[in-house]
Amino acid sequence: MKIINRFAERHPDYFKYQGAQEVYPHDHFLKWTLLRFIPKRFTPNQFTMLRICLIPVVAWLMATHNYTVGIVVFVIAALTDAIDGSLARTRNQVTRFGMLFDPIADKLLIGVMVLFVVFQNYNVHLGLAIIGVEVIIILSAIVAELQFKTVRAANIWGKIKMILQVLAVFLTLAALIWNATVLFSVAAWLFGIAIGFALVSLFMHGI
Repeated sequence: MKIINRFAERHPDYFKYQGAQEVYPHDHFLKWTLLRFIPKRFTPNQFTMLRICLIPVVAWLMATHNYTVGIVVFVIAALTDAIDGSLARTRNQVTRFGMLFDPIADKLLIGVMVLFVVFQNYNVHLGLAIIGVEVIIILSAIVAELQFKTVRAANIWGKIKMILQVLAVFLTLAALIWNATVLFSVAAWLFGIAIGFALVSLFMHGI
């Protein structure tokens, strides 16, 4: 947290609240269900940081093949992704920090799962394709930030991509826990479709 505080002191503009450019249907659903139980003192950026802190935990659980606990921690981490974005948009707490680090946290989480789960249970080319597309997305975002001084908000295609990846990882872990091999096939298709949505997301961003 000290690192975040120092960053905030040097770059206060990254933490200024602003209104959302667009509020999605699922934001309204979460606003009247899950988000209503979250106290106002908790900010979207805190949920983003929680997800980042959970990534090493997920990595350790995957490395030790503790899939039963791992699937629970992964679901919690993935849930924070749904919370932070919707919380920011519905409470007008969108920040440049969140717009920058929220997608980075997502890609780190999925990247860990690719390294410890996808490469071990699917075709290596699938894992390389997932990582390759995510790297391109990160690099394009960095270029936009450095060259144009803009932080690009995630579009609907990127959100669908993330949902598909989370479902695919969940099904893969479920297959490992309950030895349900049919779930591997379903998850593989979801990973492939997610790659397609990732490419559409890049195209819509003008890459």
